Amino acid sequence: MAEVIEIARLSLHDQVAARLRTLLVEGQIAPGAKLNERELCEQLRVSRTPLREAIKLLAAEGLVDLLPNRGAVAVKLTEADVQNTFELLATLEGMSGELAAQRITEAELAELRALHYEMMACFARRDLSGYYRINARIHTAINEAAKNPVLSNTYRAINVRVQSLRFRTNQDEAKWKSAVAEHERMIEALAARDAVAMRTLMIEHLHRKRDTVLALLRAGEIYPGAQVAGKR
Repeated sequence: MAEVIEIARLSLHDQVAARLRTLLVEGQIAPGAKLNERELCEQLRVSRTPLREAIKLLAAEGLVDLLPNRGAVAVKLTEADVQNTFELLATLEGMSGELAAQRITEAELAELRALHYEMMACFARRDLSGYYRINARIHTAINEAAKNPVLSNTYRAINVRVQSLRFRTNQDEAKWKSAVAEHERMIEALAARDAVAMRTLMIEHLHRKRDTVLALLRAGEIYPGAQVAGKR
């Protein structure tokens, strides 16, 4: 029996997309899995029209591939995809960090500190899902503090394809603790307006994420086998 996930009637395809995005990022829809429209409509309690519109949106974001004769499939990246994507992301996040350290306002810094405390509370509770959602907001906030809309748009377009992989990197306790410590240093660098340190921290942070993802990928722990999404 599919889990029932309520969606407000006024939400339409944007909130359907948001719910599907969470299922994809958190691995509840396995990479490589075919999206079964009938099962997902039952699970989300929506008709096929908003579901199909949501799937098109996620395909445009790069979270779903639309394949001939197969329909919609959750994206499944190769080792080369991971290498190339994280290589570019490290550069983008390094630039974001450098510019943010130079341009961040006191109000933005205060908001980032507040988000960091929320993230730490999730870490203390070992709430990985909550931790990741706030973690993503922190990275987005740093990117926005750089005040370069072209950079922000490029970052969002690239980052979305590896969100589910970034989520998996903190499932190891030691690596999770290390990531938390790195975020502590990011806040310190921003507060000190240290652009060089911030750029270095962001690039190293992404390189460690990449290395963890590649290790998991090579060990067969990321794509152990795809199922049809919506089936139990």
